[in-house]
Amino acid sequence: MAYQAVLEALADPTRRTVFERLRMGPLAVVDIARDLPVSRPAVSQHLRVLKDAGLVSDHAEGNRRVYRVETQALTELRRYLEGFWDEALDAFRQAAEAPEGEPQGRKRGDGHQGRG
Repeated sequence: MAYQAVLEALADPTRRTVFERLRMGPLAVVDIARDLPVSRPAVSQHLRVLKDAGLVSDHAEGNRRVYRVETQALTELRRYLEGFWDEALDAFRQAAEAPEGEPQGRKRGDGHQGRG
């Protein structure tokens, strides 16, 4: 499940900051590292984790590596997260359609509580 690697990569606050700096477009490591409280080699390590998770790709421009966001990993993460949203909307619909006084979490006519 690719979304797990994405979640793990983005769990680190510094890595999230590095990733967020790439939202506006491709950047070289030196530009990504600017004003961060970690060294350039540390930023490179964070970029390696993001690359392994499929969140960024890189290419050479002269003697620099330029990184950019890869949207496929984000698409998979979004699909995973939308599953939770779909479940929440379904639960809301069931609650809204339930007769007054029926306990929450109970589906009409099934006699079961929750998902059990």
